[in-house]
Amino acid sequence: MQKSASSRTLTGVALVIGSCLSLPFGAAVAAQLFPVLGPWGVTSLRVAIAALLLVVIVRPRPRRWTRQQWAAALLFGLSLAAMNGFFYAAIDRIPLGPAVAIEFLGPLVLAAVLTRRLPDAVWVGVAVIGMGLLFVDGVVGAEPLDPLGVVFILIAAGFWAMYIRTSAKVGAVIPGSGGLAMGLVVAAVLLLPVGIPTATVVAADPQLLLLAGITAVLSSVIPYSFELAALRRLPQRVFGVLLSLEPAFATLAGWLILGQDASPLRLLAIALVVAASIGTTLGIRRARRRADDAESAADPTTEPGAGPVTESGAVPGSDRRNDPETGVFTAPIPLPD
Repeated sequence: MQKSASSRTLTGVALVIGSCLSLPFGAAVAAQLFPVLGPWGVTSLRVAIAALLLVVIVRPRPRRWTRQQWAAALLFGLSLAAMNGFFYAAIDRIPLGPAVAIEFLGPLVLAAVLTRRLPDAVWVGVAVIGMGLLFVDGVVGAEPLDPLGVVFILIAAGFWAMYIRTSAKVGAVIPGSGGLAMGLVVAAVLLLPVGIPTATVVAADPQLLLLAGITAVLSSVIPYSFELAALRRLPQRVFGVLLSLEPAFATLAGWLILGQDASPLRLLAIALVVAASIGTTLGIRRARRRADDAESAADPTTEPGAGPVTESGAVPGSDRRNDPETGVFTAPIPLPD
């Protein structure tokens, strides 16, 4: 029996939270490599390792792809390379928590553009207030933000919004995780100019390679697989607001691993961000549950909450690949072990 829409929503929310936990801890580990490899060198190494792992696990078959599938993978790879490179360049200059908060402006603006319901807009507004407080804390706090670091993170924010859109497109036109694997391959190729010198340094120090491998798993393999799967289950606007949990986890990772303190103002901002995420999650759950109940009431032969099932075993409307309301698609994909 197919999972109900509300069950798919819960799975999508869990996947986003898993991504939000993994990414900042991976970034904190990566920051320890900056003095030796530099931010762009770490980016190239991390992406290359992640690409290699996923190609081995997923075994994509790009020779069978259409021009549309290749175009989606190329744009996805470009967004991955630029987003990660500029993010690492930023956290080399500013603390991890404020960096993630400012970078979140990208998906936040995307969520505001895509939202169509008043409750969604209200929760986006709450998240905006939280982001503003985090930014103010970084400007007037004990550690002012480096201006060039802020420029880098704003560029990363733009590419983060592009990543959300292109990853949704990749998942819509390329089955399984092949699009993710090839997107990372494209990103690794684009970063080759800085990756080749980095590889020569790492080859002489196995400990650096181990740290780079941990960074690749925490910052690329796990979060990108989780996010691609989540985008199959959640509207893009909801996905964007749920990512507002990430500044909270980034602040926690910065405190635990890098010794970066959190001021009372920053903690207040984090509380607002979490409230926005919870409000959005509960709102979409209620909407999906009402849709399930309506479908069950329309067909008395189905079990309560299960929704009507077609002869193929699929819930009608579950493959709404071009539906502007869902924004993406819902079919599950295999995740790497």
